[in-house]
Amino acid sequence: MTDLYLFNKPFGVISQFTELDSAASLANFISVPNIYPAGRLDKDSEGLLLLTNNGSLQHKISDPKNKMEKTYWAQVEGIPNQKAIEQLKQGLKLKDGLTLPAKARLIDEDEILPKLWPRTPPIRYRAKIPTSWIELKIKQGKNRQVRRMTAAVGFPTLRLVRYAIGDWTVSNIEPGQYKQISV
Repeated sequence: MTDLYLFNKPFGVISQFTELDSAASLANFISVPNIYPAGRLDKDSEGLLLLTNNGSLQHKISDPKNKMEKTYWAQVEGIPNQKAIEQLKQGLKLKDGLTLPAKARLIDEDEILPKLWPRTPPIRYRAKIPTSWIELKIKQGKNRQVRRMTAAVGFPTLRLVRYAIGDWTVSNIEPGQYKQISV
């Protein structure tokens, strides 16, 4: 059995144990020795980050060749039309190449709000510009990929939450907290 840590990474925290530019790091939340992130989640994103002390498990989770599906909830500026959703589903040409097709759908706020926590600080509210939520499931991990994909179809991401990696979710784990499981 190997230990796996499911961490709900708060907004503004970097996905490493050493501080960088005075940003909070994993060391501010996790004091378990000899564990390492399996993948990354940028400072401006929140949600599930997996950590382990098992190198082969870390590789299995983070290596794009294994195509482990990651589920993201993106709060975007505006309300995407069906054309934008179809573009996300087909894959997009970004500066660093083509993205793989994604599973994409608009999701009702009521569907995710019971599972979501308030963000600190909250996103910028603009009275004349509505926001909506998109669920994206991707099997790739290009740098800031989800943000670049939503921007490419005309709906910039305001808040990004990774809800799941494979079957593991951040459900019932408060921001800054983790759950240890055996796999």
